[in-house]
Amino acid sequence: MSTQELLAYMLKLPREERVQVVEALLLSLEILDEEEVAATWAPELERRSRDFAEGKVQTMEWGDAQTELLNELTERRARRAAF
Repeated sequence: MSTQELLAYMLKLPREERVQVVEALLLSLEILDEEEVAATWAPELERRSRDFAEGKVQTMEWGDAQTELLNELTERRARRAAF
């Protein structure tokens, strides 16, 4: 069974069963310790901080960002439902 076939099958499961599958998959992933996470993210955080300080990024109010994110999520769900 291909990954796409497996995903299609899983998406047909009742919500509670999908939650169980997701939990099992997440638990199966290797968990990084805090030092590894910090070391991995440090260069990215430094880059973002530098970009902000240099005016290279545009900021927005949280309410606007939240609205934009929720709209994007709604659109993605609609596209997925059509799939």
